[in-house]
Amino acid sequence: MNIHDKPKVVIVIFGATGDLAKRKLFPSIYRLYQNEKISKEFAVVGLARRPWTNDVFRENVKHSIDDAHATDDDIDSFTSHFYYHSFDATSDASFQELNSLLGDLENTYQTEGNRIFYLAMAPEYFGPIANSLKSFGLKNSAGWSRLVIEKPFGHDLKSANELNNEIREAFDEEQIYRIDHYLGKEMVQNIEVIRFANGLFEHLWNNRFISNIQVTSSEVLGVEDRARYYDHSGATRDMVQNHMLQMVALLAMEPPIKLTTDEIRSEKVKVLRALRQLNTEDIGDYFVRGQYSDGTMDGKQLNGYQQEADTLAGSNTETFVAGKIMIDNYRWAGVPFYIRTGKRMAVKSTKIVVEFKDIPMNLYYTEESKKHPNLLVINIQPEEGITLHLNAKKAGAGSVAQPIQLAYTNKEVDGINTPEAYEKLLHDCMLGDATNFTHWDEVAYSWAFVDAILNAWSSTKAYFPNYPSGSMGPEAADRLLEKDGFHWWPIIKNNE
Repeated sequence: MNIHDKPKVVIVIFGATGDLAKRKLFPSIYRLYQNEKISKEFAVVGLARRPWTNDVFRENVKHSIDDAHATDDDIDSFTSHFYYHSFDATSDASFQELNSLLGDLENTYQTEGNRIFYLAMAPEYFGPIANSLKSFGLKNSAGWSRLVIEKPFGHDLKSANELNNEIREAFDEEQIYRIDHYLGKEMVQNIEVIRFANGLFEHLWNNRFISNIQVTSSEVLGVEDRARYYDHSGATRDMVQNHMLQMVALLAMEPPIKLTTDEIRSEKVKVLRALRQLNTEDIGDYFVRGQYSDGTMDGKQLNGYQQEADTLAGSNTETFVAGKIMIDNYRWAGVPFYIRTGKRMAVKSTKIVVEFKDIPMNLYYTEESKKHPNLLVINIQPEEGITLHLNAKKAGAGSVAQPIQLAYTNKEVDGINTPEAYEKLLHDCMLGDATNFTHWDEVAYSWAFVDAILNAWSSTKAYFPNYPSGSMGPEAADRLLEKDGFHWWPIIKNNE
């Protein structure tokens, strides 16, 4: 199936009354329908414990796409494809009834037996549901069957391995689609294009010309209503093990011999295998953890993490992580990849900054002038685009260089429609393109790297909180780069 095909499919959503389905899945399916990316022959089955009817379910789907600027007739036509089934994941009868319903819908919509099972629910149900889908014959249809799994995929390497073995009892690896929504973002996917379609960058993409690479993903929000989940996860499990290491892998991978799923994944896995493994005594030299305290943002007083819920008092969970990752291979030996991610920070931003080495003798720097290294900035959110920082002669100032920026942003392109991450990933799953989903090998190597950090931190009590809300994290994160002669880009001072 190619990108221009319009897939016929029945999408089964476990956890259809939850927040993920409402905020992400229903609007994404609607945009695919609106943009004619899927066939009119499709159906969506929502499963959850609530005793809803089809009409109640469809009304909820309507509310989830209220901002779509569509006509009532169009939305009614769309929601007529949605069906609700009150479901108990521990009941054999529920799976038997579901199997019967899917058979009826496939006859009605002629979807050729193509089925997506989307597990938008707690991970403890992943294995049992996958095995029940096999046991009751739901995955053995006339077409293809695919299982989509949300994070977290395990809590550490051991639990991830156990979960993977359980799911693999029912589904083959090529049928399993592990969602990392960062991989659906347009500018994350553009990393490969920027590198491999431009000799200007790829010829310089190595330790001879790059001094360091920085990946920042900062949020202004706190834990909000996720306190219970987040305190068992923390920033390392929530962001580093998946999103941050995936971006590092894309930045550091070798050019694949072909743009196929297997070849791209193979190169990413090589990067993750080359990550320098850290001993317990080394963690403090390479990684910094933090937790936000109270503070002021936009004139509003905010609580610290431990005041967000009664259960968080005295918590040792990190809401911020910064680290130096070394990749011990020929291309990247000696080049630090700095990552940082956290909550309640000064700005909402996800960006990559590639800092190039200065030339050996730069004649345009004076003792009074400041050095401005060449930077390639890939902005992932909130504004998508790329910016190249160069130096040019300052007008009327003799031989003094000043920085200039060459920028491209998606928002300035008339009529551009950048697919939301879930929309892109759902469509890829329908087409059978697993390139932007994580393979088990990627999950395993990521956990192996992260486990060493988490194990070291779990054995020591942190001095939390250590950064105020509205800042860019603890001062130790700045020192992490300063000792190597670098600093974070862009420079944002605390409470600026």
